[in-house]
Amino acid sequence: MFVKELIFISTVLLYVTNAEWNTKDFMKREHSLIKPYYGTGIDIPFWQFRGTTIITPNYIRLTDDTQSKRGAIWNTAPVNVKNWDLQVHFKVHGKGKDLFGDGMVIWYTKDYMIDGPVFGSKDYFHGLAVFLDTYSNHNGPHNHQHPYISGMVNNGTLSYDHDRDGTHTQLAGCEAKIRNLDHDTHISIKYEKDVLTVSTDFEKKAAWKQCFQVKGVRLPTGYHIGISASTGELSDNHDIMSVRLFELDLPDDPETDEDRSKIVPSAVFFEPPRDHVDDPKPSSLSGIKIFLLMLLGSVAIVACIVMGIMFYQKQQEKSRKRFY
Repeated sequence: MFVKELIFISTVLLYVTNAEWNTKDFMKREHSLIKPYYGTGIDIPFWQFRGTTIITPNYIRLTDDTQSKRGAIWNTAPVNVKNWDLQVHFKVHGKGKDLFGDGMVIWYTKDYMIDGPVFGSKDYFHGLAVFLDTYSNHNGPHNHQHPYISGMVNNGTLSYDHDRDGTHTQLAGCEAKIRNLDHDTHISIKYEKDVLTVSTDFEKKAAWKQCFQVKGVRLPTGYHIGISASTGELSDNHDIMSVRLFELDLPDDPETDEDRSKIVPSAVFFEPPRDHVDDPKPSSLSGIKIFLLMLLGSVAIVACIVMGIMFYQKQQEKSRKRFY
């Protein structure tokens, strides 16, 4: 009997240890997306997709590796739990080795299924956005490399500055090598007790590595989960394998009478904003005009050299006459 109990306890401990990375306790199926994706017919229960999104048996492709694409998938059921952990299994890959983009966003927002300029979704949003920015041709002055993960909380009054990679409004961020890996890539967005923690598993270790953590983040209940992606002049495949939302059971979290659905999205802490310096205005001169100006400049330089040589020769002749 003692041996059986010991085996049982060991099994439980092993399960708890292995479950630390991706526990399935309290998974909310109405907010999760796992294979097989389709329900009856061609619809995905609780999910809608738009733009260039295509559904395959093994993945959901938001954009393919071609220019100027936008795709998104949104959960139609509002999230009414206070504390949650959103885990996304995805893959970003393409032909580009040095040039690629633009990236994808994981959303928790009030409005959904709306096209827009922010990686295929709406600007001036209400809620949370976690950006996976892969655009390799860096926008503006940076102190980090790309790809880059960052978070932003918006109450509808802020615009995502795509030209500066959102550095003016981000909560925090970290560099993340996510492209063209030959193993699975995962991201966790955990929101508990008004603390936002973004973690990743990009190293095939089945363990979360913290990207950033921000306290004092206020998010209401009743918002929607979504993922969008876009390409521009540069491109990539943006694929989603699974989405899982877990309700976190926090016995020590005090119950309040506060109506969480009425909270205005806000954050106590933001990174110090960088000054917005406008890009130099492009020259209004056409290519032909620039060529002519360069040609005239070259002729002027040659003329100056010739005149200098002639002047030098005359000075030499005068010197010889004085000598004789």
